[in-house]
Amino acid sequence: MPSFPRPRPRQVAAALVVVAVAAAGVVWLNSGSDTPPVTTRDAELTLQSGPDRADPIRIDTTLYLPQRTPAPAVLVAHGFGGSKDSVDSDARELAQRGFVALAWSARGFGRSEGQIGLNDPDYEVNDARALVDWLATLPEVTKDAPDDPKVGVTGGSYGGALSLLLAGADKRVDALAPVITYNDLGQALLPNSAGRAETTAAANPFSADGVFKRSWAGIFFAAGMGAAGLANPTGDATEPGTEDNGSATAAVPAQTQDLPTGGGSGDRQREGTGDPCGRFTAAVCKAYAQVATTGRADQATTDLLRRVSPVSVTSRITQPTMVVQGEQDTLFGLDQADATARQVSAAGAPVKVVWYTGGHDGGKPGPELRGEIADWFDFHLRGQGTDPGTGFEYAVQGALRAQGAPSVRTVSAGAYPGIGGAPAAERREIAVSGQEQTVVNPPGGNPASISSMPGLGSVLGSSSRLAGRISVDLPGQAARFRSEPMTSQLLIAGASTVGIRVASARGGAPDGAVLFAKLYDVGPDGVRTLPGSAVSALRTPPLPADGTAVEVSVALPAIVRPIEADHRVELVVSTTDQAYATPAEAAAYRVSLAPGGELAVPVVSGSRSSTAPPAGPLIGIAVVLGIVALAVVWGVLRRRRADDVDPELADVPLVIDGLSKSYPGGLKAVNSLSFRVGSGQVLGLLGPNGAGKTTTLRMLMGLITPTDGSIRVFGHKIHPGAPVLSRIGSFVEGAGFLPHLSGRANLELYWSATGRPAEHAHFAEALEIAGLGSAVERKVRTYSQGMRQRLAIAQAMLGFPDLMVLDEPTNGLDPPQIHQMREVLRRYAKTGRTVVVSSHLLAEVEQACDHVVVMHKGRLVAAGAVEDIVAGGGEATFRVDDPAAAAEALRGVTGVNAVTVEGDLVHADLDGLPRSAALTALVRAGVAVEQAGPRRRLEDAFLQLVGEESSA
Repeated sequence: MPSFPRPRPRQVAAALVVVAVAAAGVVWLNSGSDTPPVTTRDAELTLQSGPDRADPIRIDTTLYLPQRTPAPAVLVAHGFGGSKDSVDSDARELAQRGFVALAWSARGFGRSEGQIGLNDPDYEVNDARALVDWLATLPEVTKDAPDDPKVGVTGGSYGGALSLLLAGADKRVDALAPVITYNDLGQALLPNSAGRAETTAAANPFSADGVFKRSWAGIFFAAGMGAAGLANPTGDATEPGTEDNGSATAAVPAQTQDLPTGGGSGDRQREGTGDPCGRFTAAVCKAYAQVATTGRADQATTDLLRRVSPVSVTSRITQPTMVVQGEQDTLFGLDQADATARQVSAAGAPVKVVWYTGGHDGGKPGPELRGEIADWFDFHLRGQGTDPGTGFEYAVQGALRAQGAPSVRTVSAGAYPGIGGAPAAERREIAVSGQEQTVVNPPGGNPASISSMPGLGSVLGSSSRLAGRISVDLPGQAARFRSEPMTSQLLIAGASTVGIRVASARGGAPDGAVLFAKLYDVGPDGVRTLPGSAVSALRTPPLPADGTAVEVSVALPAIVRPIEADHRVELVVSTTDQAYATPAEAAAYRVSLAPGGELAVPVVSGSRSSTAPPAGPLIGIAVVLGIVALAVVWGVLRRRRADDVDPELADVPLVIDGLSKSYPGGLKAVNSLSFRVGSGQVLGLLGPNGAGKTTTLRMLMGLITPTDGSIRVFGHKIHPGAPVLSRIGSFVEGAGFLPHLSGRANLELYWSATGRPAEHAHFAEALEIAGLGSAVERKVRTYSQGMRQRLAIAQAMLGFPDLMVLDEPTNGLDPPQIHQMREVLRRYAKTGRTVVVSSHLLAEVEQACDHVVVMHKGRLVAAGAVEDIVAGGGEATFRVDDPAAAAEALRGVTGVNAVTVEGDLVHADLDGLPRSAALTALVRAGVAVEQAGPRRRLEDAFLQLVGEESSA
């Protein structure tokens, strides 16, 4: 087990003081502020719905009643794949604020009947209108007129779209707050950003030529089949009737209105019938099948998606609208909220826009933001509180604090840029540069680059540094263009734009090229972060067969990201992305920057209104204790990380101390391994299969974590992501090359992916070492195994790392190539660098290495210079002119045993006698000695050391 330093007594005392103060604070905060009780009433309502509102359907509802009624009502709609239970805490909070809250399971979800129509105006929207009718009959709800209740509507994702659609269809809605939702479902699921002005989806209406976002669409379809989860990031785990935030709940018996005989528009559960459409309507099922199999939307699908999208009604929404969108959302990006805000504002509605750090990849709004939503309804439904206005707020997430929590500040502007007479966002020009690059779309679009994993951010947490670092751009498939380092912080807030030129590298592209654009934040250490894991998918206009370039204006994903001083921005244009459906046909394109090569970056000026991360006003003692515990652990880990450098070992390439690795089931692959490697050495790591060699190398590369012990490289302790890993070049468990690219192109693209300057790569020297000659310009698919192996060694040598680790480097090489490899390793070590070689060819290790480490069953059995290991048995061989006379002379020397003759060779066990004494005896006997040396080979020593000599 890893050993942790014990916290100092003062640390423990300080932690206890913090706990005591925090607990006292919680008691003080909660004293005299009991949460108002909430009464709930369940009811299954039979609503008249359908196109003519004459189709009865049973909908499952829960009504949340505040302490005092009558009061305005708020409809709380759930996300896709959820039910009324998913929004229990949201509805309860609104009731605690004094509103009558109504939650319901949309048709096809929970216990409600019917089929899912994706917020079809004739079905789900008419259902909601019928719920407004029902609220008008309740004495607990205040009214503007006999059939007109004072009512607001809110919801996240699917429920947010329902909020907009209901407001556009029913003027009795007095205010709304849609959260992390879409404006145009077609544009969201089949985006095509080429030529789109800034982030305005309206400027680029949904096109059948959009690029299908198949991963998220598949998740949604699965949720409609009954597999809820990632599609509903705003859901709660709270079940009705349980305590939430300490509120008192009084349950009222459920009301049930019987369904007329033969009525209803669908089953409660269709999954068990074997229906491939699950709970979807036939029209929705057909549309999904069409676009999922072709990657494009036909006219019927286009019409359906627009019909069920808020964009179809935003021109009719004049009610006060608070648009809340997440900055960590690869499903419905900030561009969707931007389009909604612009369209609703153009219709004359007061609009407030809030961007927060969550989303489908980051989670639901926190207590502060939910309080803002309640304030919105307080003012617009009751006329109470301060006017929330029509401003714009966005959250800026910075570096992690010492306790591991993100630093978040809120920036407020007077109005959302570009609407209601507000000035547009300031745009700053950032110069990016890079030569024209050829990128390929591999056959089948596979392997594909990775920009995000749907919903992964919500698992990692929106504050996790990992969320934006899983992006992988495959060499040969991505063109890169970089800026110079920033001289001061640049706060990007919105969608940047850039002009690129795209040409077909062969044969033209009549349907245009499918490309994916993204903007990275690159640190001084070369670490690349993709803000929000966001990518813009685009389809270019047709590309001429003669190779003429087409200029395209690209709207990059809308993000909020502070680019710090000394950081760069990097524009990447890729041909593939695993989250999207890409063309199956192989293609190649030339990508370059449009003349000027400038990136237009949006900057929204505002005042810093908050420095605290979103948090609730009341924190439980358990939460405080958890935070304190995390703070103590984080402090200990920081001390460990600070102690991860040993200055005394700064000049030692490798020190392994007490290294162990255990796996479940009792397997111990490496057991208390210790050895040291000096500068300029070529060390061979030997051992039979299962000895633990590869496990040791993987721990050395930071790929797996030791169970115990440590590895230090130049004094720095190795751990995943350790900066010192950049000083190691490796070839472990085979190298993967893109077969359609040349050897040189593979090396150049590999180095480009490291983010380090090209002049530091030493391509010429590495290629000379590879010894491929003119073949380096040929495609790798034409290479023999030996040629691939030499190219892999050259790749490991790029940048001339101080420590090079090679696993079986001579596999597939013929004898002349093995000889050349031996010379390469020796020359490399003579520069003062160090090489560690794992190999099963003992004769080659004996000739190429000067030191060896022998492992057996995870343990060290021998370590030292090769000549010392070989000479350990004291046997010698003499090449002589008279073998018989030599044998007789040696047998007469005291201490010499087991003299044998083999041709002109005489072998003798000297049993500790110096070899010079045996030579003296031979010379005195008149025997001419042509050669003398140790008899044992490294193989003999190895077999004896591991106890397998008898089976050799």
